[in-house]
Amino acid sequence: MDFRISDELESMRKMAYEFAVKNIKPTMEEDEKEHRFRPEIVKKMGDQGMFACIAPEKYGGLALPEAHLAATLMTIEVARISPSYGLPFNLQMNGPQTVLLKYGTEEQREKYLPGLIAGTLKGCFAITEPNSGSDVASMRTTATEVDDGFILNGTKTWISGVPYVDVGIVYAMTDKAAKHKGMSAFIVDFKTPGITQRAIETKLGLYCAPTGEIFFEDVKIPKSALIGQKGQGFEICMYMLNFTRLSSAARAVGVAQSCIEEAVKYSNEREQFGQQIGKFQMIQEQIARMYVEHEAAKLLVLRAAWQKDQGINNTLETSVAKYYAAESANFCASEAVKIFGSYGFSSEYPVERFLRDAKSYQIVEGTSNIQKMIIAQFVLGYRKV
Repeated sequence: MDFRISDELESMRKMAYEFAVKNIKPTMEEDEKEHRFRPEIVKKMGDQGMFACIAPEKYGGLALPEAHLAATLMTIEVARISPSYGLPFNLQMNGPQTVLLKYGTEEQREKYLPGLIAGTLKGCFAITEPNSGSDVASMRTTATEVDDGFILNGTKTWISGVPYVDVGIVYAMTDKAAKHKGMSAFIVDFKTPGITQRAIETKLGLYCAPTGEIFFEDVKIPKSALIGQKGQGFEICMYMLNFTRLSSAARAVGVAQSCIEEAVKYSNEREQFGQQIGKFQMIQEQIARMYVEHEAAKLLVLRAAWQKDQGINNTLETSVAKYYAAESANFCASEAVKIFGSYGFSSEYPVERFLRDAKSYQIVEGTSNIQKMIIAQFVLGYRKV
């Protein structure tokens, strides 16, 4: 991999950071306290072309040759300011767009991609259920085929974007007896009667990123909502996760970077025993370890993005990047809180928020344990793709 970032990518990276500083940071602390999500920010991100990296121009995209590197760099920069607003890169692009571009019909692409790219349609992907998390194939949501469509019934939970979703990729069982081979994927208009969205308010972090439940009660969707073939849903889901995991890892890198920046600034300002605390070897040891962990994670994430741009099947490398970036973000956030001492335990400084937000990366898009399982299966030779 060429470790030099092109001038075009560097300008996109700077644009994303400047956007976040101008549009997110001014109200961020107030919004965090009020758990307030601002849909207009997602629309502004769309206006800036942040969700246009991977799609062809005919849908409103940019079809960048380094699409995943561009998206990854922008995600890192936005997450430095607000991990919550790093999430729309997945909801608008890495999830729904990736699926539709690979498996969707031309009709589905023309109908949904322009709105997802522009941020005028709020997207999501719905996998997790009350009794189905890491064990995706145990989901109970059903899509019963009828003459002119499918009837959806079931509940999805911990779905990012809810209750503001306009359209989403919904995974459901069309043949329960076939287990994972009986799962199918659908593109669903959330204005369809029978769909109820409800926010989950009691969560540890990501206060400005809406999360909620979706209830499907005899929801009639047309045959044209099916993505790919019946029974292809598990394949589609695993393909999608290989891209949404990259975006999650990028957000973790952004969090870790801000933790280091905040810890360095504080270490050079805070004085104890007559000198800056950064002069003490124990603080230096913490800063050094934070920096090394972060740099390693960042390189793993950028490598995974670069490989995707080269068309390389990199399930292993993506899981490595996602696992390490999540652990790095949590390590850096924890160390930052310790460096800040009592102030780190208060909401006066942002490191306590970063610690809360960082925990999500060990859970979403496949837990750290799931990533370790995938990695081990490759290393042991039990899995090849």
